[in-house]
Amino acid sequence: MTDKGLKILVTGLPGSGKTTLVAGLLERLPDKNGIAGFITREIREKGTRLGFELMSPDGRRAVLSHVEFKTPYRVGKYRVDLRGFENFLASVGFFAPETRLVVIDEIGKMECLSEKFREIVLRLVSAPGHLLATIAWRGTPFIERIKSSPDTQLYELTPANRERLQSELLEKIKTLLGPV
Repeated sequence: MTDKGLKILVTGLPGSGKTTLVAGLLERLPDKNGIAGFITREIREKGTRLGFELMSPDGRRAVLSHVEFKTPYRVGKYRVDLRGFENFLASVGFFAPETRLVVIDEIGKMECLSEKFREIVLRLVSAPGHLLATIAWRGTPFIERIKSSPDTQLYELTPANRERLQSELLEKIKTLLGPV
């Protein structure tokens, strides 16, 4: 670890459980104080995925994308609400003095449509502090740039290493955050 802090990136094939892994890590932390960021959850209705919702550790929510949105920003069948996403980002204490760990789920194509989000990610990777993020398996040149940054540690999540990786990352994060 450098004086910049630990930057953990978790990648894996779509559906490999990246969000489940990060959400499980957050649930197992004894103290949630000082954690900023968001988890991305699917919006489902009658078994069909309709979009994605963001949820902060303190319970705030915003819809990132939905099949019924009327915006020009699109990834696959989903329309992305960039204005709503950027308003949500403005409310997250990424760089607040009390923030000890930033969680981003995920650095993906939808999120990277936002220039503001890309700027935040670049700053988080290069600034002091600890970062736990999921990142797309394949993606834009920006995503590939973040994955290959010398300031990050990239972990690939697979069915074979899921339990071991969760335990390993939990111990690292507990050590980083130290006693409450």
